[in-house]
Amino acid sequence: MSVQALHDTSDLKTQMQDVGARARTAALALANADGASKTAALTAAAATLRQRAEDLKQANQADVDAAEGLSEALLDRLKLTDARIEGMAAGLETIAQLPDPVNATLAEWDRPNGLKIARVSVPIGVIGIIYESRPNVTADAGSLCLKAGNAAILRGGSESWHSSGVILECLRAGLESAGLPADAVQRPPSADRENVGYMLAMPEHIDLIVPRGGKGLIQRVLENSRVPVLAHLEGINHTYVHASADVEQAVAVVHNAKLRRPGICGATETLLLDRAALETHLKPIVDDLTAAGCELRGDAAVCATDSRIAPATAADWDTEYLAPILTIGAVDGLDAAIQHINRHGTGHTEAILTSDETAAERFGREVDAAICMVNASTQFADGGEFGMGAEIGIATGRLHARGPVGAQQLTSYKYIVRGTGQTRP
Repeated sequence: MSVQALHDTSDLKTQMQDVGARARTAALALANADGASKTAALTAAAATLRQRAEDLKQANQADVDAAEGLSEALLDRLKLTDARIEGMAAGLETIAQLPDPVNATLAEWDRPNGLKIARVSVPIGVIGIIYESRPNVTADAGSLCLKAGNAAILRGGSESWHSSGVILECLRAGLESAGLPADAVQRPPSADRENVGYMLAMPEHIDLIVPRGGKGLIQRVLENSRVPVLAHLEGINHTYVHASADVEQAVAVVHNAKLRRPGICGATETLLLDRAALETHLKPIVDDLTAAGCELRGDAAVCATDSRIAPATAADWDTEYLAPILTIGAVDGLDAAIQHINRHGTGHTEAILTSDETAAERFGREVDAAICMVNASTQFADGGEFGMGAEIGIATGRLHARGPVGAQQLTSYKYIVRGTGQTRP
């Protein structure tokens, strides 16, 4: 598959319908592919990605050179280094070696009338992925869809057009080498934004849309899609320091949760401390964060305890900064922390630092989030860190899948009922 023109608006609707039709045909073939063939395809794609590392870096440099108006966080997501390319290749190999999630018997039982019923996992079909400036999503999303027997239509942002094109070519080469249809992974004919609208209006060709990007993109998809959507909104994540938390551990975990990569959706945006822990825990945490260049904003109690912290506005508690900025608030114990998180959180990832097991259990049970961490950084909210090889996103809804969406979460199921001639009275 050649890398198409960046902007070719000639008869986009017809071209998108063709992409969708070819994806549907490929999905039917892929759904019946054996696990060994899918493993071989992904392994070959990883090898091709390594072989074409220099091509990919040149394409990525073209994208970086052409980038205009991107925030520091988005520019960081766009850039590919040798380590990130190797990470993509290793991720493909990890996904290749995962158990095949298709045709697994999820449950089975017998009925008194002799019917034998089994619930069996099956591919969803054709999945459309809409994402922004991270070219590695092309590898992650494409490979996870393929592992689960789904065809994928990958609409990355124009910022990563050249980078994603090379990655896509590697995936298609892997499929062809394994005797599987290359059209199981495609992208729209151009980076024109109209293609997003066509994808959202193609339920005859696309079974599921997965948007991965900023709030504006997610909201547009949720408001306009005629295709079912699996999405997350913002990652307004909290780390709550319970009064019983170890001080040194709190300093280290908060630093990592905020500053390891501030621009990812798993970064902590708000720090909550028990009021009883302000005198013991706040200063060492602030010492560490300010030394690292983090901007701090806080409520009245926090500002009164440490003058280095600027007053927070009402909007700060509901802001996903994706930058080295942190809002800090004091709470009157576990109940108040849970109430604050459930009011201001976005259902993504929440963490408690505590040595009190009862508090940890209540936090995990009562906080409304896809992921609850106990004594660990929120930046572990990642499919790779969960042993899934990679993820297609963090789902914050309550239906179908929640949390990291890996290959297993990209399947549905059907019932196989076996009888011996039974008729219903």
